[in-house]
Amino acid sequence: MKETLKPGIRYEHRFMVHPSKTVPALYPESEEFVAMPEVFATGFLVGFLEWACIKAINPHLDWPQEQTVGTHINISHEAATPPGLKVAAIVELIEVEGKKLTFSVEAHDSVELIAKGIHERFIINREKFDAKLGTKRGNA
Repeated sequence: MKETLKPGIRYEHRFMVHPSKTVPALYPESEEFVAMPEVFATGFLVGFLEWACIKAINPHLDWPQEQTVGTHINISHEAATPPGLKVAAIVELIEVEGKKLTFSVEAHDSVELIAKGIHERFIINREKFDAKLGTKRGNA
């Protein structure tokens, strides 16, 4: 990681919600999900917030050798967003503890706040991470 990886890094990421990012598309194998309203799925919202955090800090890592993985998320999904609306994620790195990174996250659609909370990521060495996965696959 670079010396520039410090609390205070902020990033805003924008995305148009497509029908493929709605609740029925989250698990199309599930009749329960398919029967639900066509709104931005919480599962995809989490991924969108993670994406914004990754974009915020990648310039401060030795990418792609160093990457981050999500380890914890605590958000409230405050409001539904239909497809066709743009959403914006605003993230800020608020704490760096060794390789553990903590972010304040929030998301808005073009009408209102849709999510807010905290997200934690951990810096990994991609080669070592892949080696551990290989060992795990071999033991499964």
